[in-house]
Amino acid sequence: MKAAEVIDDALRHVGLRVDHGVTPLSASILLLAGIGAISAGTFLLRFARVLADCYLLPGTSLSKFGANKKQPGSGTWAVVTGATDGIGREFALQLAKKGFNILLVSRTPEKLGAVAGEIESACAGIKTRTQAVDFAQGDEKQYAALEETVRTLDVGVLVNNVGKSHDMPVPFAETPHDEMEDIVEINVVATLRVSRMVVPGMVERRRGLVLNVGSFAGQTTTPLLATYAGSKAFLSGWSQALGEELSRSNVVVSLLNTYFVTSKLSKVRKSSSMIPTPKQYVAQALAKVGRQGGAVGRPYTSTPWPGHALVDWATTYVVPRAWLLKFVYGQQVATRKRALRKAQKAVKAQ
Repeated sequence: MKAAEVIDDALRHVGLRVDHGVTPLSASILLLAGIGAISAGTFLLRFARVLADCYLLPGTSLSKFGANKKQPGSGTWAVVTGATDGIGREFALQLAKKGFNILLVSRTPEKLGAVAGEIESACAGIKTRTQAVDFAQGDEKQYAALEETVRTLDVGVLVNNVGKSHDMPVPFAETPHDEMEDIVEINVVATLRVSRMVVPGMVERRRGLVLNVGSFAGQTTTPLLATYAGSKAFLSGWSQALGEELSRSNVVVSLLNTYFVTSKLSKVRKSSSMIPTPKQYVAQALAKVGRQGGAVGRPYTSTPWPGHALVDWATTYVVPRAWLLKFVYGQQVATRKRALRKAQKAVKAQ
């Protein structure tokens, strides 16, 4: 039986009879044309949604989560991990300006004190608290102290920002054990444990926002950053599961799918339309809470920065995954060679 006759027979079987005089071949062409039109329409609608989310549509107001700019200090608290540098520091500063009190969580007491002082100087009336936790150590006493602090606060926002990557691209078989363990302890275990402290209170109050800072490395998968990429892929799946669970308690969960931002972690210093500063990135992320941006079609995920959003959309719906893996692998190999040459020069200069 010819392919056209098979399609015609299938149409008749489900009750979509071909009109008298229409051959099986022409019916097949009409069916395929319809499928093509639907596919093209869906493709264009997704792209239009990306543009609308990034440039036109507002996000959820932060007042829903307890921000109070009119009476500083009377609002709810925002907990920010990895709060002394880069994206984490900017989340702390900008959430304070939006009217949240801030609990800063990071490793170094001196840096925590400096950021707390900066917030209090810039935002009169806003309260700050600090908690020193070295997440790489997994110290039970430090976790217990943090949990005791969190228990006393009305937390409206949690930003799980703390993270660690590899020192340079490295084959998994050559990854140092301590580096591998630190990445998992910081990126996965710390996020789970801090969230477990904060989320029950949000559920009880039926109000809350959980922002998990993710990475493109976890979406597209990045050879030579295998452990880091795997940890961020975990955050993606976990965020979607958690988001569905908490949606019935009026708690919003969003994985922030992030490409390069100028920071110590990314080792990128110069900003551009594709690589924002932490200040630019955080402002966009807070303005687009609840909007998917380039992550259209992926629940509880947002790619808010416009340049990142376009890359996300293209790598999801246009670029073949197998080709992308090979391309990224080539990039990482080149980056590793440059890093090794730089390290060798540093050794010779000593």
